[in-house]
Amino acid sequence: MARRDVKEINAGSMADIAFLLLIFFLVATTMDIDSGISRLLPPMPEDEEQKDDQEVRERNVFVVLINRNDQLFVEKEVVDISQLKDLTKEFFVNPNDKPDLSEKNLVTVDFFGEVMVSKGVISLRNDLGTSYGKYIAVQNELARAVNELRNSLCMERFGRKYSDLDPLNETEKDLITAIKKVYPMMVSEAEPRVTTK
Repeated sequence: MARRDVKEINAGSMADIAFLLLIFFLVATTMDIDSGISRLLPPMPEDEEQKDDQEVRERNVFVVLINRNDQLFVEKEVVDISQLKDLTKEFFVNPNDKPDLSEKNLVTVDFFGEVMVSKGVISLRNDLGTSYGKYIAVQNELARAVNELRNSLCMERFGRKYSDLDPLNETEKDLITAIKKVYPMMVSEAEPRVTTK
């Protein structure tokens, strides 16, 4: 019997095909991107400013606490999250100059001239047992309060919403910076701790 030669399969192009498939899946696959809250830390103040800022008066601190049971406390009182935005706005604006709400400074700001700017700072603290959803909901309400103040100011002065301004346009970019000086987002987040409540 004559022995038949078995033909070999040409596997030379298999590596090329595998490489092309790998590239296809890398390009065609979408990646989940974590979303979060963007916070830009302010630059370090000069030494003289640091000494002045070390003593923040109690009335200028808006204390927001979330305990392990997801209860929200504002200035040591239990509040519903639906009230947080309005309480935050009232704290910063302080229309009747109440002694328990934030003080204001007379500041010169581009596009606005001399304006009264709040010295208020939001102090946010949560418990280690606080749910992520509640933490984000509180952050959203605080940001919403400041954004509504900015929108209102921009509509009043320029007939446009702050949220509609284009940061790529040089003039509007300067306007955005000016509005942020009038209503800054000053949030101090303390390290989470375990609460007993």
